[in-house]
Amino acid sequence: MDFGYFTLSDNRYPNNPRTPEQFIKEIFEQALYAEQVGLNSAWIGEHHFNLLGVNACPNMLLAQLAGATKRIRLAPAVVLLPVHHPLHVAEEWATLDLLSGGRVDFAAGRGYDRLEYEPFQADFASSAESFAEGMEILWRAWTEPGKWSHEGRFYKFKDIEIRPRPAQQPLRPYVACFSRPSMELAARQDWNIIYAPFAAAMVYGSLADAVRVYREECERKHSRAARRAMCSYFIHIADTPEEEAFGREALIRYFHDALIAAFPANAKTVPPTYKYFLEIVDILRNMKPESLTSKSVLVGSPQKIIDDLKTVEAAGISEVILYFNYGRKPHGLVKEQMQRFMQQIAPAFDGAHRRLAAE
Repeated sequence: MDFGYFTLSDNRYPNNPRTPEQFIKEIFEQALYAEQVGLNSAWIGEHHFNLLGVNACPNMLLAQLAGATKRIRLAPAVVLLPVHHPLHVAEEWATLDLLSGGRVDFAAGRGYDRLEYEPFQADFASSAESFAEGMEILWRAWTEPGKWSHEGRFYKFKDIEIRPRPAQQPLRPYVACFSRPSMELAARQDWNIIYAPFAAAMVYGSLADAVRVYREECERKHSRAARRAMCSYFIHIADTPEEEAFGREALIRYFHDALIAAFPANAKTVPPTYKYFLEIVDILRNMKPESLTSKSVLVGSPQKIIDDLKTVEAAGISEVILYFNYGRKPHGLVKEQMQRFMQQIAPAFDGAHRRLAAE
């Protein structure tokens, strides 16, 4: 199992002295450090208008990172596809994959915050449909030989060809999965999938059940093996009860101050494809630090986190991307946590870090 660095650039906190500009620079430095300590990948989220997160351009940050690194994989977490034209997205990420030597792990999703859609004049209510159509266009742009045309509900064009081609043939996308329709789309199109464990537990019962259902969907309905399944995790390594309490309280702060306001929460206006968020919001509003479990966060001693990750590995997860910098954690502490993870936890698992250490 491989491990990566992950951030949504959350910065929406009361009386927060950290500016968005400062945090973007810290994230870039942390992503550089991820390669230095041996992490496999850097997954950088996309958020707009200084709402939940402050990094609007993962493509720009990862392009800068590509030129400053040699081996770390480069991934958006995730491209908010319905607010972009898919042809433009296809061109950008094919170019980055080419220039980085095939290091892109492309991931897309439809997000959850209506306020990020409206200024772009993108329709939040039809995001599931526009996302599916946009992903089809992306895939064709990277795989279709010669010129091709498309006529759909949201996009229409004739006789186009996307150049350059990605270095990876194919550049197989990851679909961010909070719901069954997203999982079914990934299985139907033969794409990879990435889960948030707390959402997977709510929708399927557990992360293991989510992976199992995806595999069954691929094998039974489409007669082919499932592709790669990944997940993200909040993490805080703690040696004392006080340090563990800090990690738990930081996550509750993230839920209450940064995340809940972004989620659909009005039963009268939420689109049908986002109805499941009503239950998520209700759970998060009532969440207490002491009630957080490994369905939400990896917190505690290195051995406790190893044990939790062994369960994740047994579920069929190929890579875990780790959210070290949630909840306004200081930059120095984040880097310390990254180093500790690679020194004290990662060696318990076989993966890219083992091969790198052996070189």
